[in-house]
Amino acid sequence: MATLNDRVFDNGLTVLDTEANAIHVTSQEATDYTDATSTSTLGNSTSLSIGAPGDRTGGGRKVTVAAITDGSITATGTATHYALVDTSNTRLLATGTLTASQSVTSGNTFTLATFDIGIPDPA
Repeated sequence: MATLNDRVFDNGLTVLDTEANAIHVTSQEATDYTDATSTSTLGNSTSLSIGAPGDRTGGGRKVTVAAITDGSITATGTATHYALVDTSNTRLLATGTLTASQSVTSGNTFTLATFDIGIPDPA
C-alpha cells in the first residue's frame, strides 16, 4: 500500500495557512488569479483565517478555513464557488464549490460557514 508521511501533506497545506490572504466568491470555478479576482469575482473578504494542518476524517490531512462574517459583494450575480488567493504574489491557491449557490447583489455582504480543505491518503 502506498503511504505518504504527514509532513508531505502538511507542507502543501501550510501554503494555504501562511500565504492565502483573501477569499472571493465567484460565479464559476476560477482558473487563475485574474479570473478569481477580476473576471468571475462577485465579492471578497480579507478577514481570512486558516488553521494549521491536522488529521482529516477518513485519512489524510486538512486545514480548516474559519467562518467568514464580513464579505463584501461587489457585483450582482450567482455565487457558486470560492477562491483562496495570495494577493502579494498574485496566485490562485485553491477553489471549491460553495455548499449552495446563492444570488447576490452588489453592495450587500456575504457570510460563509467554516469549511475544510483536505488531501486524502494515497490509495
